[in-house]
Amino acid sequence: MKITIITAALLLAFGAQAQDKKPAGKMSFFVTSAGKGNGADLGGLEGADAHCNALAKAAGSKQSNWKAYLSTSLPGGDAGVNARDRIGKGPWYNAKGVMVAKNVNDLHSSKNNINKQTALDEKGNPIKGRGDTPNEHDILTGSDPMGMYSTAGGDTTCGNWTKSGEGSAIVGHHDLQGLKDTRHMKSWNSSHGSRGCSQDNLKASGGAGLLYCFAAK
Repeated sequence: MKITIITAALLLAFGAQAQDKKPAGKMSFFVTSAGKGNGADLGGLEGADAHCNALAKAAGSKQSNWKAYLSTSLPGGDAGVNARDRIGKGPWYNAKGVMVAKNVNDLHSSKNNINKQTALDEKGNPIKGRGDTPNEHDILTGSDPMGMYSTAGGDTTCGNWTKSGEGSAIVGHHDLQGLKDTRHMKSWNSSHGSRGCSQDNLKASGGAGLLYCFAAK
C-alpha cells in the first residue's frame, strides 16, 4: 500500500512538471544572443523581426513567425504599436522546454516565469546579468510594464528603433536585478531608459542591444 501511494505521488509530481514543459526543439521564446551591432537602430520593427527570425533559424527552430517584443510610438502622442499585441497568444517555452508564460495576461503579471534562469538565448544559453562580465541585462522593449507603448513623453524607442545616436529607449531586466527603485526593480520588460541609442551607450548602462523574441505562431 505504501509503495502504491508513493508511486501515485511521484506520477502526480511528474505530471505537474510536464504541464510546464515541452520537449526540446519546441522553443517559442528566447533572448537574442547578440544585438544587431548598431545600437538601438534595428531597422525598425521589420528589421528587429528579421533579426529574431534569422537567429531562430540558425538555431534550428521550425517556427517561422518570430516577433521582436518591441513597442513604437507616433508623433503627437498618437497610439503606437504595443509589444504585447505583436507576439501571439502563447503559451511560450524557452529553448530548454520550460514555460515562461501561458498567455499574454500571465506574461504581464506576477505569473510569468521570466528570470535569469529561464530567459535563455536561442541556443539555450543564459544571458549575462548583474554580477557577470559584461553585464548585458538591459533588454530593449520601449514598453511600459503592461507591454504597451509608453506615454511617459520624450523618446522611449530610439526613434522607433531607427536611431543609433541621441535618444533613449526603455529597457527591461531579464535577471530582475539592478535598480534601487523597487517599483521597477523586478520588471523584465520596463525598468528604465537607456543612456542613449548607440552601442557604446547601451553597453554603458548594462546592455548590448539584445531583444526578447516570441513565436507568434
